[in-house]
Amino acid sequence: MYEQKTKETNHSVVEFIENVDSQKKKEDAYKLLDIFTETTGFEAKMWGPSIIGFGSYHYKYKTGHEGDAPLVGFSPRKAKISLYFAPGDPNREELLSKFGKHTTGAACVYINKLADVDVDVLKAMIQQSVDFLLRTYPQE
Repeated sequence: MYEQKTKETNHSVVEFIENVDSQKKKEDAYKLLDIFTETTGFEAKMWGPSIIGFGSYHYKYKTGHEGDAPLVGFSPRKAKISLYFAPGDPNREELLSKFGKHTTGAACVYINKLADVDVDVLKAMIQQSVDFLLRTYPQE
């Protein structure tokens, strides 16, 4: 049976950020912590060893695969900062066009540093992602 790797843990978010090697990434991580907390209203939690997540939702795919995931989150990784948003949100591209310097993956948006992006657009993307997931996966 499939075991979900990325689960909410009781590890300290601040301790994780304090262990980030790059001073600039550490500073950006604290700014992102404030932005995500203020925008979502959720407390930050560690998901797995390296994702700082906010809120959670339970998903179930048509294949029967199901699990829990953070509504939104981020991770200050060595190469880039990963921002985690709703997979499948059809309205994400419009905001990304105004976001600033970034690259994308399926559910991730990658940035080098917070100064490269528009923070107001980031806040809109966070809120849009939370709203989309709560509509798509209503909590029972």
